[in-house]
Amino acid sequence: MLKGFKDFIIKGSVVDMAVGVVIGVSFGNVVTAMVKDLVNPLIGVFGGKPDLSGVYFTVNSSKFMVGDFINSLISFLTIAAVIYFAVVVPMNKVMEKMKSGKSEDPTEKSCSECLSLIPVKAKRCKFCTVVLGK
Repeated sequence: MLKGFKDFIIKGSVVDMAVGVVIGVSFGNVVTAMVKDLVNPLIGVFGGKPDLSGVYFTVNSSKFMVGDFINSLISFLTIAAVIYFAVVVPMNKVMEKMKSGKSEDPTEKSCSECLSLIPVKAKRCKFCTVVLGK
């Protein structure tokens, strides 16, 4: 029974997931601090109130913390933008390249006669010795 638990814990996917969660939480803390320490003061410069967490309204003795919600929304949108532009867009480009099977800067080309792969700068095929055009 303990051996099965040990195998489960040591599996690479579980460890990778744990590392991802820890990194994600740390990244969330950094973004929250950025919103609190950088974005809110910028909003204060233009809006007059630098700390949005204190913005609220009251209805029948119920306090609605609108500013705290706005802070969380700004944090979420910032995290989503960073994840999209730093992870999703580059991974989509890599996956697109892998699907097409082409590299950006090919080092080899196919010989027009025997279809063997030869260096791009070759003037003669090393397999069939045909003279290659430019």
